[in-house]
Amino acid sequence: MLKKFFSKFKKEEEVLVDREEMPVLETETEVAKETIQEEIVVEEEKIVKDSEEDKRSEINVINEEEVEEESVQEELVEEDKEETSFFTRLKKGLSKTRMGIADKVDQVLKAYKKVDEELFEEIEEILITADAGVNTTMKIIDDLRTKAKERKITEAPELRGLLKEILIEILDNNKEPGLNVGSVPTIILVVGVNGVGKTTSIGKIAHGFKAQGKKVMLAAGDTFRAAAIDQLEIWGDRVGVDVIKHQEGADPAAVIYDAIQSAKSRQMDVLICDTAGRLHNKKNLMNELGKVTKIVEREFPEASKEILLVLDATTGQNAIQQAKVFKEVTNISGVVLTKLDGTAKGGVVLSISYDLEIPVKLIGVGEGMEDLQEFVPTDFINALFGEE
Repeated sequence: MLKKFFSKFKKEEEVLVDREEMPVLETETEVAKETIQEEIVVEEEKIVKDSEEDKRSEINVINEEEVEEESVQEELVEEDKEETSFFTRLKKGLSKTRMGIADKVDQVLKAYKKVDEELFEEIEEILITADAGVNTTMKIIDDLRTKAKERKITEAPELRGLLKEILIEILDNNKEPGLNVGSVPTIILVVGVNGVGKTTSIGKIAHGFKAQGKKVMLAAGDTFRAAAIDQLEIWGDRVGVDVIKHQEGADPAAVIYDAIQSAKSRQMDVLICDTAGRLHNKKNLMNELGKVTKIVEREFPEASKEILLVLDATTGQNAIQQAKVFKEVTNISGVVLTKLDGTAKGGVVLSISYDLEIPVKLIGVGEGMEDLQEFVPTDFINALFGEE
């Protein structure tokens, strides 16, 4: 009886034990499942987060590339605007000269169907009346006639391109464009008669160099003309450069001497010197320029040197005569041709290049600071003929 009772009790105890153990196992399994599920969720969230971060990173990279590309495009646009603005100003400044030369040539070429001697005479007349000079005009017409024959050009309109080519050759003539300003200090002596725009040109040249980041100084060497010193000081203030001066009537060579010493001590890049502009007495002019040149050579031999002759384009062949006089008294390295926007006789630039064999280095095509431009033969002729 007792054995049966204990046997029954043992079975009930085993059942109770089984019943107690089963919930524990089930709970542990559920906990493990929940833990795994949580890990999976966390991992998924991490994957999603990493994916979003990767996308953000890719977007940032793309944005940076787009910003960089936009920046490059903006720079290119600005460069294009600058070039367009430069060429537009040149074309606008040459509008009167274009009417005096290129437009007339175009009218003649339209009037003639075939190339003949009468056509060459018409073009010759246009060039002479535009102040190209007789010798230069003869050279151009001879070259035009010879090359037209060599290339078997028989139609009048075809002479247009050939004429442009010849004009560029005459203006280029293997001369280096621009001013001789390099790594060493530069002294620029500016000569020319009164009234041609000499002081104004000095101010604009100084502005151009300062815009390039160069240290510039001016010397008021025209001590004889009334108000010349004051005029140069006004330009110095306007551009933001110092002007070395003496009293009116002082020795120009003494002014240049002091300016050289100051430029050397202050390590200036460019010293631009105004000089007297009197032509009524060639001997005095020669003596003054001779003294100034000796001072420059003695006191600053290591500097590169330019002697620029300023001519007024509106004076035509009179400008050529001035150039001949100055060429006799000093070694001119280049011409600054001002007021080219005010004349239909801009052919004088051809005469300067061919007859005098002096390179035209700068041309003035307007009143603004930026309108004194470096002379580039190809750009000049393209603008003259109204082409890009």
